[in-house]
Amino acid sequence: MMKKTLLCSMVVLGLLGFGQTAQCAPKAGEFFVSPMIGGHVFEGNQDPFHYGEDLDHGMTVGLGLGYQMTKALGLELMVNMTDTEMDPGNVDLDVYPARLDLFYNLMEDTALVPYVAAGLGAVTFSADDIKNDSDFMVNYGLGVKYYLAESVALRADVRHLITNDDTQNNLLYTVGFVFGFGGEKEKPAEIKEAVKEEPKPVEKVVVVEKDSDNDGVLDSADTCAGTPAGVKVDAKGCPVDSDNDGVTDDKDKCAGTAKGVNVDAEGCPVVVKVVDADSDGDGVLDSKDACPKTKKGVAVDEKGCPVDTDKDGVTDDLDVCAGTPVGAAVDNRGCWVVKDLRFDLGKTTIMASSKKNVDEVVVVLQKNPDLKLEIQGYTDNSGSAEFNRKLSEKRAIAVMDYIASKGIDKKRMTAKGYGIENPAESNDTEEGRALNRRVELKPVF
Repeated sequence: MMKKTLLCSMVVLGLLGFGQTAQCAPKAGEFFVSPMIGGHVFEGNQDPFHYGEDLDHGMTVGLGLGYQMTKALGLELMVNMTDTEMDPGNVDLDVYPARLDLFYNLMEDTALVPYVAAGLGAVTFSADDIKNDSDFMVNYGLGVKYYLAESVALRADVRHLITNDDTQNNLLYTVGFVFGFGGEKEKPAEIKEAVKEEPKPVEKVVVVEKDSDNDGVLDSADTCAGTPAGVKVDAKGCPVDSDNDGVTDDKDKCAGTAKGVNVDAEGCPVVVKVVDADSDGDGVLDSKDACPKTKKGVAVDEKGCPVDTDKDGVTDDLDVCAGTPVGAAVDNRGCWVVKDLRFDLGKTTIMASSKKNVDEVVVVLQKNPDLKLEIQGYTDNSGSAEFNRKLSEKRAIAVMDYIASKGIDKKRMTAKGYGIENPAESNDTEEGRALNRRVELKPVF
């Protein structure tokens, strides 16, 4: 009976569909609900609980929730409930097929919409006092919808259900309705009444445009009028510059110049001659000058840097005391001094903490047996000039005597006091006065 009902419904839907307009049809973006009723035919030997009993065919009801992604393509979640019995035994059994389907409408803009569908899901068998049995399921099938109104349609559907429990094959056939919500609305066709008017005479004005320079671009669009004959032009009628070097092809004698290269009026690369200079005038070209800002008149080496003849770390242009022996400790003027030389206050006795610095002088004299020195004593400007001269001389003699005590022949040394003469720094600051209280060692040649 149920099969006959389904068949008759589908025939009626088919006949009615040809009389409807395309106004009632699926809509993209539409959500829909589909209540269904029909029959569930089980494979003859299907025994989900393995009790040796077969399943009777039963009536099924279902509810589908779907979404029309486009007019042709959609998704639907359908859940059915089938009431049946296991025979023999007359055990009541509920069967719940649930599936998620992808369907495709074979016709889009008609009231009668046949479709094909396929999907995945599961089927659950439930009976009193028996543990539920659930199996994976695939399905495929076809159906038809007939739209009675814009969002209401009759529906008939047939599905082949295949479970993975010994590969059981079921048939599900249903009829029902589709109720749609939302979706894109089609714009109604505008019907305009034709207004008959008497034709008015039209004066035809024929405008003939010219191409004065015969470059293929009409004068109204030609921004470069008067282009010479044969010159290739762009859409604006201007000579083209294929290599974008600023010289048009008709004047470019060096086509294909690389991007960014400077060119002359004929489009050829400009050759730049590089002339090496000697900016500081020291005799060394700038390309090889490691010291490009040497003062005029200063002697330089092959790299253009001031020379340091005595190798004391102070270049000749700044060295006040030339000829310092190798190993001598010099100040920023290039003069050989006894570093951090201290005497007892107002006395000529070398403090013990300073003797190691005098020992460095002894080492230099030992390495240079022919070297002779003038030991020069200096003071700051505190006190009278005569007092400072005598004090500086005594301190110079004290240094000479100490060096002689270390085995250096006294004949190689002389001691002289210069007092406040030749200050190394200004006496206006405490730091400057401290530097002026010094003993210098001047080689004698």
